Amino acid sequence: MKVKFLFIVAILTVIICFFSFSKTNNTTNNNLLGNTIQQRFQLPQGFVREEESKTSFDFFLRNLPLKSVNSNVLYFDGTKKPNRNIYEAVVDLPIGKRDLHQCADAVMRLRADYFYSQKQYDKIHFNFTNGFRADFSKWSAGYRIAIKGNKTNWVKTAKPSNSYETYWKYLETVFMYAGTASLEKELKPINVLDVKIGDVFIKGGFPGHAVIVVDIAVNPKNNRKIMLLAQSYMPAQEIQILKNPNNSSLSPWYDIDFGTSLKTPEWTFSSSQLKRF
Repeated sequence: MKVKFLFIVAILTVIICFFSFSKTNNTTNNNLLGNTIQQRFQLPQGFVREEESKTSFDFFLRNLPLKSVNSNVLYFDGTKKPNRNIYEAVVDLPIGKRDLHQCADAVMRLRADYFYSQKQYDKIHFNFTNGFRADFSKWSAGYRIAIKGNKTNWVKTAKPSNSYETYWKYLETVFMYAGTASLEKELKPINVLDVKIGDVFIKGGFPGHAVIVVDIAVNPKNNRKIMLLAQSYMPAQEIQILKNPNNSSLSPWYDIDFGTSLKTPEWTFSSSQLKRF
């Protein structure tokens, strides 16, 4: 009888410890079956997501498709990126077979994917590092970009097409000749307390880095805001939702009022490095 009693006590202790851990570890509250950012990542108590138009960039990012729980990020060559406390989830989007889809490229790709999904082709354009503006509307009209030295020109060499294959070839050309240095110049600075979904923390350079805000929630009682961040990196790899190395109980959410430095798993940004399209 005593042995049976001790066994029951042990079981109850394990159950209590499990639920105590769940309350302190936010990741255990996630919907493991959720297949989008909004479905997967539940909110800390007291926080709400503000309503967004279904045709907005905000809604598009919140509803990015995710791979199943515990999936590894894949590099462009199919090998796995070890998850050394870096990412919480993997965005389920193809990245091609070339070493091109890196940090700024992922940001540009998400922005372009949004406009492509809305058939707003004329809004898809990015600047190369040399300042040349590459418009998808020009590309889809059959023009291609000829580069000789630092001179860049449009040349009509193909039939008009806005197919996804044509679109991806355009993106890979942008990935080759644009990066953090050029993208940083295209974006306008934003006060970090005014951050919105779709804003970008970016350090231009060689190397530089960029992460994009893919979700935001607010606590109406005190106006405290939190955000989710996503990145690609080098070598080219799938987009990942970042863990928060500063606060494991809040992770993967980040407090927007973080001070002067934002520490992410693989880069640290200053509060002045927040930009917007």
